[in-house]
Amino acid sequence: MKFVLAPDSFKESMTAKEAADAMERGIKKIMPHAEFVQVPMADGGEGTVQSLVDATEGELIETEVTGPLGKRTKAVFGILGDKITAVIEMASASGIHLVKKEDRNPLYTTTYGTGELIKAALDKGVKRIFIGIGGSATNDGGSGMLQALGGKLLDKNGQELSFGGGALGKLHRIDLTNLDSRLKEVIIEVACDVTNPLTGITGASHVFGPQKGATPEIVEILDRNLVHYADIIRQQLDKDVENIPGAGAAGGLGGGLMAFLNAELKRGVDLVIKYTALEEKLQGASYVFTGEGSIDAQTVFGKTPFGVAKTAKKFGIPVIAFAGRIGDGVEVLYENGIDSIIGIVPGAVSLEEALQKGEINLERAAENIARILKKAH
Repeated sequence: MKFVLAPDSFKESMTAKEAADAMERGIKKIMPHAEFVQVPMADGGEGTVQSLVDATEGELIETEVTGPLGKRTKAVFGILGDKITAVIEMASASGIHLVKKEDRNPLYTTTYGTGELIKAALDKGVKRIFIGIGGSATNDGGSGMLQALGGKLLDKNGQELSFGGGALGKLHRIDLTNLDSRLKEVIIEVACDVTNPLTGITGASHVFGPQKGATPEIVEILDRNLVHYADIIRQQLDKDVENIPGAGAAGGLGGGLMAFLNAELKRGVDLVIKYTALEEKLQGASYVFTGEGSIDAQTVFGKTPFGVAKTAKKFGIPVIAFAGRIGDGVEVLYENGIDSIIGIVPGAVSLEEALQKGEINLERAAENIARILKKAH
């Protein structure tokens, strides 16, 4: 029998690779001679770099970049096993977790460090870059990223704009003369699972600004500035990104990546499926095991277990999903490719204990399912 083990990480408990290892150990106790193919997965959010590096036998690279408030910080990105694809999580350089709650203010936070990560990837000679853009501390429309890559954003006196969404109202001219020329030879794909436009009531500032420290007054300033920014991009670059779904992701970084780097925005899990070559690895599989920390009605909107199940269903392979927590509305997943959902927590335990014993619990659950499958065959 061939098992494809394609879980996401179980947040704060185990990486996707550790989850796949636990599944394999559990099944092996009952079927020691089964064939196992591990495909650590992600959906473009936190853990995507680690999962793709693990799935492709790539490498993690640590580098120093400019953090959201301009201080130097350590960040990581991955080079996949093919040596020509880099994977970046913008949160590693420009994430909200890097800014203390009391210091959060999207008038000043910058995506400059994300641009430095892209530059570091280009220095490795890559031809493709996959960028996950969740978890940002920023609302600067990707302006900092552009500055890090050699683009200039100038006010009416020809002075470079300072960092942050608060400065965009002064933008007069975009100068791409010194933009890193290597970007022309690179395909950039962006994992983006939100459909918010750049501006307006459903845009970057109004929807995501408050959680990044913006007061109602700051939200109005940021939105007005992004409207101005979009106008200048339209006039000077002949690109209209203002109302494209996803342009408002990561404080407008989605829009900036499209406007300046010709990036394509795609669903995160679909990109991960492509870069892990999941379809090829599913060939001849008897069962697919997937899972993540929590599975509920939201899983159907592009989370890893849903993406894995949808792919496995093309080949008629049964899919079993494991979760630390099973929430309401999971029935919808049974109509979308998942055959069974198994909770791994053995009984009433504290959250702390459940997270701590995640690998043991997942191994036991996988073993129990393997016992049933062995009987069935």
